[in-house]
Amino acid sequence: MESITLGKNGLAVPPLCIGTWAWGDKLFWNYGDGYGEEQLQAAFTAALDAGVTFFDTAEVYGLGLSEQFLGKFMKQTTQQVQIATKFGPLPWRWDGKSVSEALTASLQRLQVERIELYQVHWPFAFFLSQETLMNTLADEVARGRIGAVGVSNYSASQMQEAHKILAARGVPLAVNQVRYSLLTRQIETNGILPTARELGVTILAYSPLAQGLLTGKYTTAYKPTGARSIDPQFSQAGLNKIAPVLSLLRKIGEKYGCTPAQVALNWLIAQGNVIPIAGVKNAEQVKQNVGALGWKMTDDEFGELEKITRP
Repeated sequence: MESITLGKNGLAVPPLCIGTWAWGDKLFWNYGDGYGEEQLQAAFTAALDAGVTFFDTAEVYGLGLSEQFLGKFMKQTTQQVQIATKFGPLPWRWDGKSVSEALTASLQRLQVERIELYQVHWPFAFFLSQETLMNTLADEVARGRIGAVGVSNYSASQMQEAHKILAARGVPLAVNQVRYSLLTRQIETNGILPTARELGVTILAYSPLAQGLLTGKYTTAYKPTGARSIDPQFSQAGLNKIAPVLSLLRKIGEKYGCTPAQVALNWLIAQGNVIPIAGVKNAEQVKQNVGALGWKMTDDEFGELEKITRP
């Protein structure tokens, strides 16, 4: 499988990442209702079988359960697995020691001695300065407990600041994890995408299927459960608005034997230096997402999608 390098001269990973926000999360994803540990284990195995060995998690996902599941599943395989997790600069974390303690806790939950990609979950750090945060992460790279440093939800200027602090320590900023899909293209116009390309920072695209809207499976009669059920995007007006996009995704998909979701993920991969994070709950969803790999749409088809979804 083709691989993508994170940042400049960083870790080589598959062009698709498996998202594990739903692993243990009851608030948004209703963990335990229709899926549990058995389904997550099957999803993990299906991903490895398909050659997708890159997983994204965070200390807050399932209040630590997501990391624990990954740690447990990794112990049951000899395959090389690449883990990205995220640190939350919460109000009570105000010095470098608290950052290192949070890293230690993630390492313990994951049952590893090193995390390949450690990301800052959001830019507002309360009492923790970016200088302290980034320098502590650079220290941890030197100690060997982190392979690469990334950020998440950082603006263009915040990304530049983090990049500058890390560069002074000889550590590249590897990624910025942001919301990006055919229906959410703000990073193209607010400076994030061009700045990432200028700095050599890889974009990890979360919500690449717009919370499921780009799967085409939702109707006014069939709505998602949980918090998404009250999202106006899933209303009749919201679904009507994206109907032309779904129609084009189906048209392109028919040519390649692919679903609308697979075409939407392929569009992101085709950008270059963008890796979609596709969230999964079971093996079937993994197999569906993997269908986005191994083919390429024409420039005309790419252009059609570009035009119909342009903000």
